[in-house]
Amino acid sequence: MDSRKLALLCRALAENKKAEDIVILDMRELSSVTDYFVLASGTSEPHLRAIVDEITEKLREDQNLRPRAIDGTFPASWVVLDYFDVIVHVMRQDVRARYDLETLWGDAPRLRARKRASTRA
Repeated sequence: MDSRKLALLCRALAENKKAEDIVILDMRELSSVTDYFVLASGTSEPHLRAIVDEITEKLREDQNLRPRAIDGTFPASWVVLDYFDVIVHVMRQDVRARYDLETLWGDAPRLRARKRASTRA
């Protein structure tokens, strides 16, 4: 799976667990470390755990992918999943505001979410 598809899949999996403010930053022109950052917020320790579990379990089950590394803790309110070409940051909103990765990497283009089809008859 290419890195763009993986980043989009991580966003979709985070959405499954009602993650908030999901942003994908395209790091390809700015960093040799990774292609994409996926940033997602949760409201509590159980919510963070649910988001992280959804991403790691579904990628393992459906894509046979495991993170190269997992860093951070739920009590610290920031967990990082390193899939090499995609790094997923799951944070509580106050921690995300404090570290402000979107501003730190402000030159990174954002992958826009596709517009969903209207359900009107």
